[in-house]
Amino acid sequence: MRVLGVDPGLTRCGVGVVEGVAGRPLTMVGVGVVRTPLDAELGNRLVVIEQGIEAWLDEHRPAYVAVERVFSQHNVRTVMGTAQASAVAMLCAARRGIPVALHTPSEVKAAVTGSGRADKAQVGAMVTRLLRLDAPPRPADAADALALAICHIWRAPAQNRLQQAVALHAAKAPTLKGRTG
Repeated sequence: MRVLGVDPGLTRCGVGVVEGVAGRPLTMVGVGVVRTPLDAELGNRLVVIEQGIEAWLDEHRPAYVAVERVFSQHNVRTVMGTAQASAVAMLCAARRGIPVALHTPSEVKAAVTGSGRADKAQVGAMVTRLLRLDAPPRPADAADALALAICHIWRAPAQNRLQQAVALHAAKAPTLKGRTG
């Protein structure tokens, strides 16, 4: 399974591609950051993010895109930029028919480090170890993107089984409602 992880941000949007399956060693395929100029208009910044993500999708052809779920922060301006960059990533994937998974920051931290409260240094250190890298990817947005991809590879099989069970239950439910006693 090849996954493009996206750590959305308006100034720095981390992107990282990881390949592998749960229970086996994973491989980093690529990592980087899509940067936008601070002084550019918002619409132009979103276009730069779109072009960057499209280039990563073209080059790496992932089967899935994992995006950090935007969560409430105290700084509304920061959360808006993150949400806008996140929407661009989801749009790029959806346009190509690539499934998108959203993972919370604490879910990603827990998957990669074992603690949902891990700091950026701990996440970077574990990404380095799990992918057998010489050094943590810089900036932290790049390491976070790889962590998102790792999280998705490890959690997708369980999530897929859960979704299949729910779908099977929902499909059987109408036939069970008509039966009595």
